[in-house]
Amino acid sequence: MKQLSVALLCGLSFSTFSAFSACAADIPPRVDISYSVTSGSLEAEMNDTLEIRQENGARRYAISSEGRAKGLLALTQPDSLVRDSEGIITAKGALRPERFSDQHGAKIPKVAIFDWSNKLLTLQHKRGEEKKALPADALDRLSLLYSFMFSPAPGKVINLHETDGRRLEVASYTVGKETLDTPMGKLETIVLTKQLEKEGDRDKKIWLAVDHHMLPVRVVSAEKIGIVTDQMVKKISYGETPNTIQQGRLH
Repeated sequence: MKQLSVALLCGLSFSTFSAFSACAADIPPRVDISYSVTSGSLEAEMNDTLEIRQENGARRYAISSEGRAKGLLALTQPDSLVRDSEGIITAKGALRPERFSDQHGAKIPKVAIFDWSNKLLTLQHKRGEEKKALPADALDRLSLLYSFMFSPAPGKVINLHETDGRRLEVASYTVGKETLDTPMGKLETIVLTKQLEKEGDRDKKIWLAVDHHMLPVRVVSAEKIGIVTDQMVKKISYGETPNTIQQGRLH
């Protein structure tokens, strides 16, 4: 396997979970992933794009995700769900988001602005604007999924802060491994399972593909009370990117 060979060349030991991340230098500049999404009897499709570029001497990332309903649901809910995250990749391989946006159709978007210089997080949503202290380990819900491409899971438990643009919460994930059946075949994965520590916490489980740069290939999450979505990979494509970053929907 190509990624396995690269990882061994990078001096990784596969005796620990953290060893499954391939070298960041081997990550392609563009990744496109298509998913099927189910929630009970409802179906949708989602397409994610990750782009990595050099800009002003720094490595930057941009992630865009767009989901649309399928079948009869598309007749009553034709609007798309669009999420974007962009920021920098630090020298240590951590994603440091600068802006995150989550918008469903014409509804007021949820936006998170990360001011790392002043350690300030600004959350903008339909209820107004809030400012909070910005923790050093803060990620948004998109950058969280892709952060393990650049920085492997440290040990058997991961503690961090995550935001969806409306709230900022402490999250703890246990780290395991599993062989996952997908439309792409069987994939060896690292599995992150969110620990529910207080009332109101929402379930989330993330599968990261060992032989595909630790990309998220399945995500099962509770979006609201009684609503659980299952996002399963259908196809992964690797390609090149243009020379400049498109600002896209974030601006």
